[in-house]
Amino acid sequence: MKAFLLHRDRDFDPQQLIARREKELRPRYSGPPLDLEQILPWNQAALTQDLGLDVVIDAMAKDDPFLFEVAKVALLSSLTDPDAINYRQEIFRDCLKNADVVNEIYRIALEAIANERKNYWSYFSRSPGSILHRAVEVLQMFVRMLKRLRSIADGYSGKFSSEGFDRLFAMLMNELTDGYFTQIEKRLKELRFRGGVLISAQLRDGNKGTHYALRKPHADKRAWPLRLLPFKPQGYTFQLHPRDEAGARALAALNDQGLNLVANALAQSVDHILGFFQMLRTELAFYIGCLNLHRRLTALGEPVCLPVARPAGDGTLSFAGLYDPSLTLSMGRKVVGNDLASRHKSLLIITGANTGGKSTFLRSLGLAQLMLQAGMFVAAEAFTAEARDGVFTHYKREEDAAMESGKWDEELGRMSAIVDRIKPNAFVLFNESFASTNEREGSEIASQITRALLEKGVKVAFVTHLYHFARNVFDRRLPGALFLLAERRPDGTRPFRLVEAAPLQTSYGEDLYAAIFAGSERTHNTRELA
Repeated sequence: MKAFLLHRDRDFDPQQLIARREKELRPRYSGPPLDLEQILPWNQAALTQDLGLDVVIDAMAKDDPFLFEVAKVALLSSLTDPDAINYRQEIFRDCLKNADVVNEIYRIALEAIANERKNYWSYFSRSPGSILHRAVEVLQMFVRMLKRLRSIADGYSGKFSSEGFDRLFAMLMNELTDGYFTQIEKRLKELRFRGGVLISAQLRDGNKGTHYALRKPHADKRAWPLRLLPFKPQGYTFQLHPRDEAGARALAALNDQGLNLVANALAQSVDHILGFFQMLRTELAFYIGCLNLHRRLTALGEPVCLPVARPAGDGTLSFAGLYDPSLTLSMGRKVVGNDLASRHKSLLIITGANTGGKSTFLRSLGLAQLMLQAGMFVAAEAFTAEARDGVFTHYKREEDAAMESGKWDEELGRMSAIVDRIKPNAFVLFNESFASTNEREGSEIASQITRALLEKGVKVAFVTHLYHFARNVFDRRLPGALFLLAERRPDGTRPFRLVEAAPLQTSYGEDLYAAIFAGSERTHNTRELA
């Protein structure tokens, strides 16, 4: 059984790395701990820091570590096929319409996994008899959980329209039939061996037993009135003395030899059904996280939408009311959004006033791209963009006393790491990059790197104060370039909106000077008057 709620043809986590968290909670677990680095992209730390991802993921998780891990993996493991993105979006639409049902399915998966963990065998109960007993108990519990899933499929399948949920409910109804439950409950009852265990064996050299096999118990063929009396199959019997411990151990060993194969088969059945519940929980966790974030943003009055994913090379970037969800969540109120409609643009250069919203806009664009390619909604009224082959960020870093080299060398080192791993059709966001050297040198480096990326089909968004770099691109009238300017009103206030405009040479540093020193002068004069 497969859930297939995040991919049409494969599990979300084929290696079950996230499911390893369950194993870590078991007694005497000695395996390696889960390391998310195994399944996250190499630049996940930079993306998380530069785009404020942890704020968004915290809102999705609501203090649940498992939801946090699933959300982080899903957000950073971008889909590149628009059809695969639409597959998830359809499922999320169903989740929005039927949130209570989806939460109930998730709770059933959680309960099944938790109950299985309670019945986990200890280090000292690994005998076939103990394994068989434990497997029967767990399977009976799983049957109850599967019946609840089947009941949900019967009652609510008509309210879901996505391909993913249609297939899941069809699988539950087709495979978990009434006949299946009747048969499995009958077999589990037999495996309790209320009337004893019938085992056959052969003798080899030295009269040692071999080829042990569990046999079907003798059927009671008596007439039905006689079946009310105890049934004693014919054969030789013997009895052990109550204090014959050696004999009891020998008999238990014979019993285990016969039960070994069926115990292993039942244990594998437990693992199979457990794997289904673990994957169902993992894949639903992504949508539960999306619902959590959706509720938080809409409660703050912010718009959200399901974006339109275009194939790479389409050149479309269009949005209305695009805002930074991490800023909204941090401030607890609505923030200013931006609008844009562009086609066949592969380079965005953003200039303008300090504290005018340039970095916030860049972060909102990067987050929207990741959310789109995760198959979830976007923090905007409308959003259309290409599905790109990877998102990369190159942001300026504050001076770090632990740095082994200078700030300029550190910037070039990070850029080199990106170049070594980037692919055509990727998306790179630069924020104040190459500003740690002089204007002329920084502009030249920025121009060469940008030109090389564009030649390879990489899309670039560049927030910069390097006027010579921005003006040079503008004067060349590159057909794929789009210039955005952070607005500044005549009185110096910032509306935090970006408009299409040519780059300006000033970043209005005098505004900061006036705000700082005018305020300082007023404070000084007030003290003199006092």
